[in-house]
Amino acid sequence: MRAVCDPMEFTEEILEQIDTEIETLGPAKIPNPMRIPAQCFVPDDYRVTLRVNYRHLREELSQGRELPSLELAGPRPYIYFDPSKTRAGIVTCGGLCPGINDVIRSIVMTLYYSYGVTKIIGFQYGLQGFIPKYRHPVVELNPEVVKDIHTMGGTFLGTSRGHQDIEEIVDTLERHNIHILFMIGGDGTFRAATKIKEEITKRGLKIAVVAIPKTIDNDIWLVSKTFGFDTAVELACEAIRCAHTEARAVPYGIGLVKLMGRHSGFIAAAATLATKEVNFCLVPEIDFDLEGPRGFLSALEKRLLERKHAVIVAAEGAGQKYVLKDPPEYDASGNIKLGDIGRFLKEKIENYFKERNIEVVIRYIDPSYIIRSVPANVEDRIYCGFLGQYAVHAGMAGKTGLMISYLNDQFVHIPLKEAVKKRKQINPQSRFWLSVLESTGQGDFKNSP
Repeated sequence: MRAVCDPMEFTEEILEQIDTEIETLGPAKIPNPMRIPAQCFVPDDYRVTLRVNYRHLREELSQGRELPSLELAGPRPYIYFDPSKTRAGIVTCGGLCPGINDVIRSIVMTLYYSYGVTKIIGFQYGLQGFIPKYRHPVVELNPEVVKDIHTMGGTFLGTSRGHQDIEEIVDTLERHNIHILFMIGGDGTFRAATKIKEEITKRGLKIAVVAIPKTIDNDIWLVSKTFGFDTAVELACEAIRCAHTEARAVPYGIGLVKLMGRHSGFIAAAATLATKEVNFCLVPEIDFDLEGPRGFLSALEKRLLERKHAVIVAAEGAGQKYVLKDPPEYDASGNIKLGDIGRFLKEKIENYFKERNIEVVIRYIDPSYIIRSVPANVEDRIYCGFLGQYAVHAGMAGKTGLMISYLNDQFVHIPLKEAVKKRKQINPQSRFWLSVLESTGQGDFKNSP
């Protein structure tokens, strides 16, 4: 199953602000040892335009304007690092996501077999693995060690959240004589990667930092779709189908499913489109009223009286104005701790219909930890393989401070400093969200225009 997401369109203002140049550690002079046809190598001047709208492209071309573009990912004809002397490190950070092990495996296999790099180590439990006081040993990685890890969920190397001392991290890189550091994580990891790269530059070290975007919420800026998202949507659909079955089995049955999506509701919206059984989809990007003649509860009552059942899907970040603590609390990574919108809705719905003497039966399902802990599905597994390969190609070429992205149907290099500038969210005016509204038949749940 291929989960469809908002295509990314860029305004003139956004395009003017994006820096697309990728830093390198120095001239690449070593012939690439990969045994592939010469035409398969990618020169640095191969670019991919940021524009996907044909009308805008035509206007810019007709006016002779330079099109904003990104560096195409892929193996370079010449590389910076000597494979026989190169040591690489891999670390995974943040929450779990289907496909992390696939990316680790791909990086190791590509380094080992495509380039002949045999010195590869894994840092355990995220950034804690760099800090001596935690005493986490490093893991020697080779094809034999990683050959079967893609069959398991989670991360083979372990993970953690929270800030660690950047100078200590770079000290560890120096002690282990690391030349390329591969960091698999989300925006918090990218901010750490940016600081690590800055400290490396400050010390005058020749260490490349290459990041692979990981977030199940699919909310990383300048990435069309993150790995694990398709798997998450597929598992979410199973939960929705179960909720629908439960709801239809009794009079006035309600299936309520809470899905992941702290600030972006892509999983909830895509699963809604995929199942066609959802009547109400609530996401963080769209505000809604609970009470009132045009509020959510009134619309739910109308649905139940007409059809005797309803299915509600709520992203975890939806409706936070009702449940967020004041003052807000934060986790170890500095993220706001969200209120539980699922249990809040369940309680509100029960009280609302109790006051109206309508006996409803609510089946509440929260599959979040099941979804994020499973192995990747086939499509995500293929995608993860590409991400790992392209990350290695970039690192061996001496490119640094970048993220491997899939954007406009191409794998490209994105400067890390650009990736952390903002968060990707559903555009309420997009065809994607309008399709959700058409599928559910829901209104805007706002009493005021």
